[in-house]
Amino acid sequence: MNQMLQESEVNSSQVKAAPETIDPPPTPSHPRFAKPQRVAFVQSSWHREVVEQCRIAFLDEIEARHIDRARVDLFEVPGSFEIPLHAQLLAKTRRYTAIVAAGLVVDGGIYRHEFVADTVIKALMDVQLRTEVPVFSAVLTPQQFHESSAHVEFFRKHFATKGIEVAEACANTLLSLERLRGQVAAGIV
Repeated sequence: MNQMLQESEVNSSQVKAAPETIDPPPTPSHPRFAKPQRVAFVQSSWHREVVEQCRIAFLDEIEARHIDRARVDLFEVPGSFEIPLHAQLLAKTRRYTAIVAAGLVVDGGIYRHEFVADTVIKALMDVQLRTEVPVFSAVLTPQQFHESSAHVEFFRKHFATKGIEVAEACANTLLSLERLRGQVAAGIV
């Protein structure tokens, strides 16, 4: 009997405890803004089904970073080439603390896609420097883009990732500028 009790104690000690339930990682805590922010999101309609994934992901992420969706105004233009003029006019209104551009530039038409993409990016930088309103770009130009469903699906996912990244860059820059402007106003910088 004693031997049975000892064996049973050994057996129960060898039984592994059930694995602990692992809690999901906590939702990241993002800093809040001192003043309300308003963002313009300018999107090209060329390949809308791809580019809209950037907008959708951007809106989700920017809201997680304490900028309400209602404070993001959406604008659609025919193609990426038209984005800089819209960005400039929107920046000049002084209504927006940031402008985000999204578009897909592919081969075709009378312009080479590298020329268009380079022109758009340079023009957006000029808008930002002239107006002091930060402008963010999710205007992408893949080396090769085919209308196949596999390619379209790949770029839809890629644009969703870019939407998250551009929201992060936008929110972090706005926070940084808010701090810097406060320091300048206080005579610290």
